[in-house]
Amino acid sequence: MTGRVAVFAPSPELTVTVEELDGTPDIHIHAGGQGVWMSRMIESLGAKAVLCSALGGETGHVLRHLIGVELKARDVAARNGGYVHDRRDGGRDLVVRMPADPLSRHELDDLYEMTLIEALNAGVAVLSGPAADDTPVPDSVYERLANDLRGNGCRVVVDLSGARLAAALAGGPTVVKVSHEELVSDGRAESDALPDLVQGALKIADCGASAVVVSRAAEETLTWIDGDVYLVDVPDLSPVDTRGGGDSMTAGLAAGLALGGSIEDSLKLGAAAGAVNVTRHGLGTGSGDVVRALVDRVKLRPWEDA
Repeated sequence: MTGRVAVFAPSPELTVTVEELDGTPDIHIHAGGQGVWMSRMIESLGAKAVLCSALGGETGHVLRHLIGVELKARDVAARNGGYVHDRRDGGRDLVVRMPADPLSRHELDDLYEMTLIEALNAGVAVLSGPAADDTPVPDSVYERLANDLRGNGCRVVVDLSGARLAAALAGGPTVVKVSHEELVSDGRAESDALPDLVQGALKIADCGASAVVVSRAAEETLTWIDGDVYLVDVPDLSPVDTRGGGDSMTAGLAAGLALGGSIEDSLKLGAAAGAVNVTRHGLGTGSGDVVRALVDRVKLRPWEDA
């Protein structure tokens, strides 16, 4: 194993958050987006992340200095998106949001080629999406990447929804992570009842995946691994912010595979990472030492025993 994970993040976001410190505004500027958050957790767990992205405009220029992991970037004319959140009242009030621009055909071709090279060299790849309503790349890119990478020996982990997930499934990924809300909203499960979610996971497994992981917010994660269905029991920790727990789980899964773990052991690492993330402010955060200390407390329980 190379210990590396290539993370496809076509268009990271610039995030500006306004908080309050000692009665005065306190402004925080960060690189954000699903792939960036995953990359942070991958590095915390001892693997090496390489982020494959397109950067353009003033937002892209600033992002280059904030990403904080190894970056393979295609300079583009298309602008990266960004948002401003006001959290002074304790919530996440959206002040303004700028969507990402679509990449040109040549920009897309270069980003695809760059991602292909990095992922094949790493041996493990995560396909992440842009912000939900942004379309910097067509959905078909996810099918092509999943197909080309897995067909050449790279293990592909996807954490997507909607049309992007459908495209990736057509390419045949190795591991699919999806939330129970997404499984229902995409029409793959009739409800969020456990038997319906199991049937939804089985439908996804038809793509040829080795594992399907369904996160269920505060409930136990459901997983299908090579024909067997399990519930994942994790230590009970007090949540501070539940956003980002699923992304950290995916990151832990990918990191575990890159470090030579089995799918079962990688899933335990991912579950521990997700549990730690929700105890902290900040997405994709958590100490690798704490995560590893919790791994042995994560148990896979056969669904039939539930």
